[in-house]
Amino acid sequence: MAFGIKRNDITEWKKKIDNGEIAVITHYWLDDRFPDCDTVTKVGCNDLRQLAEWGARYGLKWEWIHIRKDGYSHYDLLGEKQREILEKEGIVNKLVRK
Repeated sequence: MAFGIKRNDITEWKKKIDNGEIAVITHYWLDDRFPDCDTVTKVGCNDLRQLAEWGARYGLKWEWIHIRKDGYSHYDLLGEKQREILEKEGIVNKLVRK
């Protein structure tokens, strides 16, 4: 279940993806399969090759891309890997939003 995200944030994320950019959005999220995680970061791009190359820099596999027919394909980042990648990208503040 996703929550704590504003419509404008989603619109901006989608706009970046539509423009062929790597787009990052983080929101609160609860899922019984991942009891130690309370946020998820979605990193998307409409250019799957570009997205896969971005992911490869962080050890992410092509197979882990959530490919969507609507064009908003993305990686889901969780837990320590999420924190590690956001720190390297210089956007760890996305984990703590007020």
